[in-house]
Amino acid sequence: MVRGLVIITFLLLSMLSHAQQIAFKREHTPENVNYLYRWLDYNGTEQALQFALENQQLAKTPNLQRIFQPALAQRYVTVALLKEAREIDPKSARINIVPRNEAIEVKVRARSQQQAEIIQQQLQRRREEAYQEYLREHYYTQFVTPRNEQAVKPDHVRYVLETTDALIPLSQAFYEKLEEDSDAREYFNLLLSWIQSIPYDTLEDRTGSNGSGFSPPAQVLSQNKGDCDSKTVITAAIVRAFLPTTAMVMVLLPEHALLGVALPPKGNELTVMDRGTTYILMEPTGPALLPFGQVAPTTYQFLANGEYTLERIQ
Repeated sequence: MVRGLVIITFLLLSMLSHAQQIAFKREHTPENVNYLYRWLDYNGTEQALQFALENQQLAKTPNLQRIFQPALAQRYVTVALLKEAREIDPKSARINIVPRNEAIEVKVRARSQQQAEIIQQQLQRRREEAYQEYLREHYYTQFVTPRNEQAVKPDHVRYVLETTDALIPLSQAFYEKLEEDSDAREYFNLLLSWIQSIPYDTLEDRTGSNGSGFSPPAQVLSQNKGDCDSKTVITAAIVRAFLPTTAMVMVLLPEHALLGVALPPKGNELTVMDRGTTYILMEPTGPALLPFGQVAPTTYQFLANGEYTLERIQ
C-alpha cells in the first residue's frame, strides 16, 4: 500500500457545532421497515427524512458482528488439522496435534526427514486455509494497524458490499431531497449531517475489542446508534448506492475511522492519496458537524503523522 497525505488547507475550528437528532421512529410492516428521522443540519435548519427498506433485502445482509474469540478460532483450526491428518497414511507418518495456549503444536514423525517436512508443509497450508475460512465465516479479516500491529477486525469492506443493495431506498431518499441542480457535495453534506446526528456509541480499542463494538448497517439503523467504524461503513454503503463506480477508501486511525471518496478536490477540502488516486475525506462519526472535506483536529493530527491505514472499497 502506498501512503500519501495531500494537505490542501486545514481550517482549525475554534468552535464545532454539534449534531442534534430531533426525532427517530421505526415501524415494522410485513413487507418493510419504515424509518423517520428529523435533525438539524449545518445551518441549524431542521431536516426530515422518510424511507422504507424491504424486509426481504435486509434479510440478505449481515446483521450481527460476533465477538472474535481466539479460543474458538483455535478449536476450528485444530479440528481442520485433525481431519487433514486422518487423510495421511498412518504407516507413512505419525502425527501429533495438540493445542497449547494460543498455539497449535504439530509434530510429525516419518520414515525420512524429507517426508516429514512435506507433511509438515501440507498441514501448515491447511492450518492457514482453515484460519482464513473461520475469519470469513464470521466476517473478520486480518489487518496491520497504523502502529504496525497484527490484528483481527470486522471485515468492513465486505459489510459495505453486502449491504449496498438493501440501502438503495435510503440513498435515493437523500437524492430526492436535493434541488435539481445540486452536485455530489450537497448530497454528501446532507448525508453527513444525518449520520453525525445519530447518537454515538464509543469505539473500544480496535485491536483489543475483537469487534465487540461494531454494528453492521442494519443494526445501526435499528438501534439508532453506532461507533465510528459502524457509522463509516453505513455511510460507505449509502455512497456506493449513490455513486456505484466511484472509488472509496476507509481510513483507519488507532481508535477512529473515516471515509475517503475519489473526487477532484476543491478549496479547503482535506485529502489523502493512495496509488495515484486522491480521496476527499469525510467524517461520519459526529457529534461534531463536519462538512464534506473537513475533519476534526485530532483526526488531522493522526493523518499528518501518518498514523493511518487505508482499506480500499472495490
